[in-house]
Amino acid sequence: MYLNINEADPTLLAEIANGLEIRAALPQQIKILNTYLNDINFPDNSRVLDVGCGTGAQSRTLIKLPEVIEVIGADQAKYLLARARELSHGIKGLSFVEASGDSLPFKEESFNVIVAHTLLTHVAKPDSVITEFYRLLQPGGTLAICDGDFSTMSAAIGDRDPLQVCADSFIEHSVNHAWLMRSLPNILNSAGFILGKSRSFNFIETEKPATTANWFRRGADGLFSEGIIGRELATALKNEIDRRVIEGKYFGAMKYDSFICVKPNKT
Repeated sequence: MYLNINEADPTLLAEIANGLEIRAALPQQIKILNTYLNDINFPDNSRVLDVGCGTGAQSRTLIKLPEVIEVIGADQAKYLLARARELSHGIKGLSFVEASGDSLPFKEESFNVIVAHTLLTHVAKPDSVITEFYRLLQPGGTLAICDGDFSTMSAAIGDRDPLQVCADSFIEHSVNHAWLMRSLPNILNSAGFILGKSRSFNFIETEKPATTANWFRRGADGLFSEGIIGRELATALKNEIDRRVIEGKYFGAMKYDSFICVKPNKT
């Protein structure tokens, strides 16, 4: 879906935009972001590029850091960028550009820090995007990546749980590289980066799920849109999600990983 996001239905785009802002406001997600941002060595007067910025939630956090004087958010989704500009109106030092992660309109060695927050699992060629990051970073600059390990996404509370099919369908329709975070260290090494701090974070929702339940509902819709199941079963699966929430039986989870790496200084 994200490969052709500008062709997506406006209702879905609005849902994605709202979901990004809801996710960014969750205490668990705030902790994930702040924890790995604290692993970055921001030089004074840092110029930061936030690639795959979406509605700009991470960009708005980055520009508040005392060492940062400029943040540029980049995304290829016109709708999300419009929301980002609306939500960041009047914030000094923050701007947005429409661009793909593997072809960014900046000169080489333009940035002190590049952040890719939940981007790489959705692009066609992660290695090409990482090569572009290497080009744009100054020697000694830092690349920070955080993304979901979608191979761990779970809706199941037991064997043969039908909601796990909804989770798997969401991955199929929304993610290009479910296992990327397992191979990312090797890709980063091959691109020339020096790996530093790495972390894993468990994201779990039980009561009042703000994000995962909507992901699983979209998974049910995906199964219906492909003709794999009928409308009645898709509705029944979504009703089962609601039943578990009401009865206190709901579970949705996924692991996130972060990697901090550095472009070597010139010798």
